[in-house]
Amino acid sequence: VQLVESGGGSVQAGGSLRLSCAASGYTYNVCSMGWFRQAPGKEREGVAAIRRYSGTTFYADFVKGRFTISRDNAKNTLYLQLNRLKTEDTAMYYCAYGGTWLFVGSYNYWGQGTQVTVS
Repeated sequence: VQLVESGGGSVQAGGSLRLSCAASGYTYNVCSMGWFRQAPGKEREGVAAIRRYSGTTFYADFVKGRFTISRDNAKNTLYLQLNRLKTEDTAMYYCAYGGTWLFVGSYNYWGQGTQVTVS
């Protein structure tokens, strides 16, 4: 499985971005996908996760009500809508496939990341 993120950028506080993660390879046995982020000097943390077939979602408390995870199975693409961005949301954002909810170490496949900078 190969994952490629896009959609990051620089935005002012209160603004919005939409991240995408295009997957290729054999993904049909992947049950969960997620978005994670890592700020300089900090550990990677879970942001949001979604079950591939049921669509059940799970969010970290710090993004509830602001971020929305979704997927398009036909396009093999995962999305993260980021609204009401805060400066503390500045980080490299990664998508990941094949893990369990927001447990970083459980995911098998990772993208290269896309930078989100909020000023």
